[in-house]
Amino acid sequence: MTDVAPTGDARPPQGSKTQLRVGRLVKAHGLKGALKLELYTDDPDGRFVPGATFTLQVPESSPWHGKPLTVREFRWMNSHPVAFFEGVEDRTAAEELVRAILWIDESGASDEEDAWYDHQLVGLDVVRDGDVVGRIVRVDHLPAQDLLAVRLSDEREVLVPFVKAIVPEVDLTAGRLTVTPPAGLLEDLPSDEVEPAAADAATERD
Repeated sequence: MTDVAPTGDARPPQGSKTQLRVGRLVKAHGLKGALKLELYTDDPDGRFVPGATFTLQVPESSPWHGKPLTVREFRWMNSHPVAFFEGVEDRTAAEELVRAILWIDESGASDEEDAWYDHQLVGLDVVRDGDVVGRIVRVDHLPAQDLLAVRLSDEREVLVPFVKAIVPEVDLTAGRLTVTPPAGLLEDLPSDEVEPAAADAATERD
């Protein structure tokens, strides 16, 4: 699972424990208090279960300032994540929560194996065949898979699919991540590797 650690202006409410940002309420939906979500987690169905409670980042003038927000129901509507919350019974109440950011205590996050947070991955050395070839600068979350943005030693940036076949090991203690990328992912293929393939293709066409 990959949730999002605080970056830029996104900060947890003052006085809170170490927290992770998991979503933002972007728009009231319908008349019964539902809200559309912008997700910062790759496990929304596991994170927004009924009874899950979040700390809210809202302006001090908001009636929700200092109050927790608890999930009543989570569903997908036309591919959009939508949630209902305790105490939010109509559209007027939902409008009061638009733009609120949802945080969760890091200690309450998933303990599943092979699950890391963005802030744990960013900054790790990227190692191939025993040599450090770059460093992770960010994690991009796409619908199909997560991508690791790696800044190579020559300052180029490449995107590495965060899948077991390409990233077989993550060692947080050692501060490194091992990759076994296919040819051409981290560097351009030399011409002598491309030409034989082209020649083979030409032979097959003949």
